[in-house]
Amino acid sequence: MLPEITPQQLKTRLDNQENLQLIDVREPKEWAICNLGGTLIPLADLPKKAAELDKNATTVLICHHGFRSAQALLFLQQRHGFTNLLNLKGGVHAWALEVDPAFPVY
Repeated sequence: MLPEITPQQLKTRLDNQENLQLIDVREPKEWAICNLGGTLIPLADLPKKAAELDKNATTVLICHHGFRSAQALLFLQQRHGFTNLLNLKGGVHAWALEVDPAFPVY
C-alpha cells in the first residue's frame, strides 16, 4: 500500500505551516487551471529533476486524481531511495470536493 495523505490531513498540515515539499506532477496546462502552490514537475520530467528534490523533506506528490502522483511516488522510492513520500489521495479533484469548494475543477 502506498503512503497517502488525505486532502483534509494535508490542509491541516499546511495550516500548521509544516515544512512540506509539494510536487505537482501534472502538465503545465492543468497546473495553470488550479494548483496548491507546489513545484510543478510534470511526470515525464521527473527522471531529469529527481536529483533536485530534497530527499530529507516530507514530500507530497500531487496530480489530478492521484494516479500519476502514485507513479511518481513509486519511481522516487524505487529508483532514488526516497523514504518520506506521501501521495495526495484523490488529487486536486478530491481537494476541491473535500476541502475547498471554490477550488477550480476540470
